[in-house]
Amino acid sequence: MTTTTKQPPHVLVFPYPAQGHTLPLLDLTHQLSLHNLTITILTTPKNLPSVSPLLSLHPQIHTLVFPFPSHPLIPAGVENVQELGNSGNLPVIAASTKLYDPIVTWFKSHTNPPVAIISDFFLGWTQHLAQHLNIPGFAFYPSGAFFAGIMNYCWGNLESVKGLGVVDFVGLPRTPSFKEEHLPSSFRMYRESDPDCQLLKDSLVANKLSYGFIFNTFESLEGEYLDFLKREFGHERVYAAGPINLLSPDSTDRGIPATSSSGHVFEWLDGCPDGSVLYVCFGSQKLLNKKQMEALADALEKSMVRFIWVVKTGTAQQVEDGYGVVPDGFDDRLAGRGLVMRGWAPQVKILRHRAVGGFLSHCGWNSILEGIVAGAMILAWPMEADQFINARLLVEELGVGVAACEGAAAVPDSEELAKVIGESMSEESTGVKMKAKELKRKALEAVKEGGKSLNDLNGLIKELCKLKIQ
Repeated sequence: MTTTTKQPPHVLVFPYPAQGHTLPLLDLTHQLSLHNLTITILTTPKNLPSVSPLLSLHPQIHTLVFPFPSHPLIPAGVENVQELGNSGNLPVIAASTKLYDPIVTWFKSHTNPPVAIISDFFLGWTQHLAQHLNIPGFAFYPSGAFFAGIMNYCWGNLESVKGLGVVDFVGLPRTPSFKEEHLPSSFRMYRESDPDCQLLKDSLVANKLSYGFIFNTFESLEGEYLDFLKREFGHERVYAAGPINLLSPDSTDRGIPATSSSGHVFEWLDGCPDGSVLYVCFGSQKLLNKKQMEALADALEKSMVRFIWVVKTGTAQQVEDGYGVVPDGFDDRLAGRGLVMRGWAPQVKILRHRAVGGFLSHCGWNSILEGIVAGAMILAWPMEADQFINARLLVEELGVGVAACEGAAAVPDSEELAKVIGESMSEESTGVKMKAKELKRKALEAVKEGGKSLNDLNGLIKELCKLKIQ
């Protein structure tokens, strides 16, 4: 027996440069590194800081830093989708494909090359890379299995789906139907004539070649869709290891800016009755326009409900145009009943406070999981990407959410929205609240010893450890 077989298996991890994609994959990487795996994380210079906390925890994690490839639609110095908004996904995915050759060169020169690659599903072109290198590729989905089923159907039936006002997803559990404008953004923006769109399409379709699939979800949330995907892919290597951040020691402080001072928020929450506060936040990328801000402010005021409203700060130009601007005098009028937080907020910690009972959300997958783990009822205002699909799952299928508004450009009727907020947060709305608490219990159970998510994670680790022997 040669000494090389004693080396722990080496895995290349390739996160997609958008916060909602990177953090869950780094949480998974943390878990893998606790099991004697050598890991290399592929990143670019400006995305390195998001990897740093993990590197300080695990000296056995290495980084492979490549310059961010250029693209005509990406300004120099921009290396993360967060600086571009949702429309930036197309050029970022296209630019990333230029890393194919540098990765091959690195792999061939390595003394202990990776036995597998785990990459974000937006980087599906890496499945061709894995085949070229003759190693298994695993697709990581920071999103749900229902969404993956819808996405695969759209790309697999491109000709028949395009141009339909309403699409019936025949073959999927419950045969769901969605309006065209509620389909995944990446599919809706597809134009045959655009080379970047072709790269996106090829990348997403290539995920079907994956040796295994890893989802940040759990059985009680999406069991029937996970089973559907196993049938669809024709094997059992579909791992639901979520909510992945629950497996980490304490991920509540991730991404905290050095200047953060949110102590007063918790003092205020401590003085509020259990479950009485609505937390309002639309993720790291979405800025509401002037009319939306006014309607939401009006609705919060009329609802008579306690709230914390996190308002993302825009550029000077956006502020001038009224994006993300809270109406004058709002803070003063509602002092005591509500708090407006501008910029960053410790979302996980706030949601888990006993005083928080509801979460008005855009239904991004990470936000949803954080809400579920906190036992908060979700008031859904989906806007783009996978959010309409996620909202459907929560509101119609699981009954842990309530529809509040829909559409990125929609301006809610403030009277209507105030009514939805007031009724949802009242003592009487026990049904939805009870279901939300029950789903929280199941999420926590899933990651405990003997829980399905922990078993799936261990199954994935076993699968990776087997690879070194081949």
